[in-house]
Amino acid sequence: MIRHFAIAVVILALLNGVPAFAFSDPLSLLQTASFDLLERGPVADFLDIFRQQAIPRRIVAWHGGQGPGTVVISTGERRLYYVLKGGAAIQYGVGVGREGFAWSGTKTVSMKREWPDWTPPPEMLKRRPDLPRHMAGGIDNPLGARAIYLGSSMYRIHGSNEPNTIGAAVSSGCIRMTNRDVADLYDRVKVGRTKVVVLQ
Repeated sequence: MIRHFAIAVVILALLNGVPAFAFSDPLSLLQTASFDLLERGPVADFLDIFRQQAIPRRIVAWHGGQGPGTVVISTGERRLYYVLKGGAAIQYGVGVGREGFAWSGTKTVSMKREWPDWTPPPEMLKRRPDLPRHMAGGIDNPLGARAIYLGSSMYRIHGSNEPNTIGAAVSSGCIRMTNRDVADLYDRVKVGRTKVVVLQ
């Protein structure tokens, strides 16, 4: 089933690039609302599987003291841990806040969104007036495939359209993951229940 689906996606993508066909954009038949199926949604999630992983996730021993289901972020290590039962955790590579934007504390997951829209906060627009005032969700959106909102703060754990920044301190305080990793974490955390502990 997946093989047939992948072949259909490839054929449609190839047809989209061949000008000899009578129709100029065969993918337009597959578009819904205001986004392209290859840019956002389940097809984009499927295609993202084949993108290279910056820092591969792995299972590691956990001795941090936090209970199963807790998310622990070590900004110094640039790693995020999802604590499992039995003294283990899933370790993910992350991008963290650059100098002057790092923070620590404990938050609760307050909301989750797939392919979220992005509206830069006023503080960010002051620093970067070149940024768009609003950007619809999709492959080019800096929030990537998923966003996990932390309490009432402006901080999020989110995907990224810049996987080369994973493992670096470059953000304005949000925690960046590859789209593949954030989709995995997104399915594990629970709104209103999952605690996120950020350590410096």
